[in-house]
Amino acid sequence: MTSPSSSGDSPVLLHRHGHLAHVELNRPRAINALTHEMVGLVADALDTWEHDADVRTVLLTGAGDRGFCAGGDIVALYEDALRLRDEPVDESAGEAFWRDEYHLNRRIAEYPKPVVAVMDGIVLGGGIGLAGHASHRVVTERSSIGMPEVGIGFLPDVGGLHLLSRAPGELGTHLALTAGSVKAGDAVAIGMADRFLTIDALERLPEALATADVDDALDDLATAPPSSDLLARQAELDAAYAGDDLAAILDRLDADVPDAAKRVRRASPTSCTVTLQALRRAKDLDLPQVLEQDLRLAVRLQRRPDFAEGVRAQVVDKDRSPTWTPATIDEVDTGDVAGLFAPLGRPLFA
Repeated sequence: MTSPSSSGDSPVLLHRHGHLAHVELNRPRAINALTHEMVGLVADALDTWEHDADVRTVLLTGAGDRGFCAGGDIVALYEDALRLRDEPVDESAGEAFWRDEYHLNRRIAEYPKPVVAVMDGIVLGGGIGLAGHASHRVVTERSSIGMPEVGIGFLPDVGGLHLLSRAPGELGTHLALTAGSVKAGDAVAIGMADRFLTIDALERLPEALATADVDDALDDLATAPPSSDLLARQAELDAAYAGDDLAAILDRLDADVPDAAKRVRRASPTSCTVTLQALRRAKDLDLPQVLEQDLRLAVRLQRRPDFAEGVRAQVVDKDRSPTWTPATIDEVDTGDVAGLFAPLGRPLFA
């Protein structure tokens, strides 16, 4: 079978080195932010390589030295949200993107060949959807990994809550509600990464994977990760984030972890309420079920005012002063939030 190929100006570059098939996200000026086209290109490559007997391992990297992937193309989703105000439709362009993206997230998690994802530099949102579910997840001294979605009126999607709900204690809750990010040592400690490679070792990774077994190659190149600052704080964070009552959590944060309290209060009250509930539910769900939940919430949150306002404030106008609706956690209607979790009527996975 002929291997996939791509030209240098493609947003996804496909390479072959011996027994290694290599996907390189190629929008370095946008820190490889993920477009709908890119989702399709990666999915097509995986489909082809699955049946290529010469391919033993797949490598996922991002072009440039700024990061693997800064998430989805949030401006496109913002523009789609604005169109929905004037032209309501049953399925938006955003929903079509998320459906294909979430299928790809599951595809990577269930891929029958090893997938090595290099989370070098900035890795946000949709980048975690690609890398976080891979069989072998690599971080470096430059890694900065986070899900900042509550700060734009959204939620940590792409199966991110599947990962965060399984972090030790309440560390995942802390990251989800504060829109926090972690470095390499924390990422390994909380289960979002597996191996630590220095930048020098990373340069030798493709050559090693081209000829050696994936675990042998990583064993040879990896070193012990840095210590985890989050684990050192786990006792205080577990106490602060216990339970399902966001108002009570905020009261404890105000008293004991004021830096975290400030970050939660800057985020969308609706998004924080939804995220906490979704995170608690995710603990008892498998990845496809979490992705199904993600789609229900993503489709509905895109149509609410906080999403467009959050992206406007953080990405478009960059005034960093969103006006949330409602403005406080006490004003969030819990019945309204419960309705966001209802089935869509068009499931993600048949």
